[in-house]
Amino acid sequence: MSEITRVAVDAMGGDNAPLEIVKGAVEAVNENKNVKVYLVGKEDLIKEELGKYTYDANGIEVVNATEVIETAEPPVMAIRKKKDSSIVVAMNLVKDGTCDAIVGAGSSGAMLVGGQLIVGRIKGIERPPLAPLIPTETGCSLLIDCGANVDARPSHLVQFAKMGSVYMESVMGIEKPRVAIVNIGAEEEKGNALVKETFPLLKNCPEINFIGSIEARDIPTGYADVIVCEAFAGNIILKLYEGVGATLIKKVKAGMMTSLRSKIGALLVKPALKETLKGFSLEEHGGAPLLGLNGLVVKTHGSSKAIEIKNSVLQCITFKEQKINEKIKEKVILKDE
Repeated sequence: MSEITRVAVDAMGGDNAPLEIVKGAVEAVNENKNVKVYLVGKEDLIKEELGKYTYDANGIEVVNATEVIETAEPPVMAIRKKKDSSIVVAMNLVKDGTCDAIVGAGSSGAMLVGGQLIVGRIKGIERPPLAPLIPTETGCSLLIDCGANVDARPSHLVQFAKMGSVYMESVMGIEKPRVAIVNIGAEEEKGNALVKETFPLLKNCPEINFIGSIEARDIPTGYADVIVCEAFAGNIILKLYEGVGATLIKKVKAGMMTSLRSKIGALLVKPALKETLKGFSLEEHGGAPLLGLNGLVVKTHGSSKAIEIKNSVLQCITFKEQKINEKIKEKVILKDE
């Protein structure tokens, strides 16, 4: 029998808390018996939601937290002052070893700050990056960094590339994942100062399979498995990805309703189209792990529904079973020393 993965879930974070958060947690423990979820937040509200579902009582535990960190609050101050907030309590469950991971849809800033100040960085990791899986024509790619380090240095990007390679090889089973750096052209001499300085470092890094630059238009094709950039560019790529994807889906659906013929055609292609669009949905891939910490921190969208919470909880199992942190220490830290 596999070892149980223990995941703290911030039940009060996000636009749909606690309804969708609790529902997602229940779906996760019902789908996989090797996970235990600690729902952290206002106990009465959480238990009220849990009363709507059938689940193994051993799979979910409620941990009371009386405060909530709101999205607009300054993250550092909020983490330090709201000691009994759901995010801080959940982070401390990871810090003291009660849980292996935390999943949260609440304040991004508080999740990032809490991850570094409470859970703490692995010794030798300069900056922990946020690294979501994004759908592509051939499967998915890892976008690293998408929001944690706006003012990154070349040495940070090299570590991002190494951690991303470890993740894609271990979690996604991709042998020698292709690593590319986001640029405005394919030529080595192109790019801003950061890209120009980082390119030769990646090119001469034996621990990764570096294939050069990648332009934004080539990201959806699956040209690279690990897409390296600093957080400013990464966040723009991610948000544009989400926006264009949602717009295309709306346009396709609207187009199918324009005439009787199109409506009949829509009925015929609906099953295949639904499956195709499902594969190109960001929520199907879970949340964005904050790599390089002593425990796993997974940030999901603020608008997360149950399916994304469920998938985020389940991805924590793979992270633990594949010993990602141990591999980061071995292949990133020890190699650098």
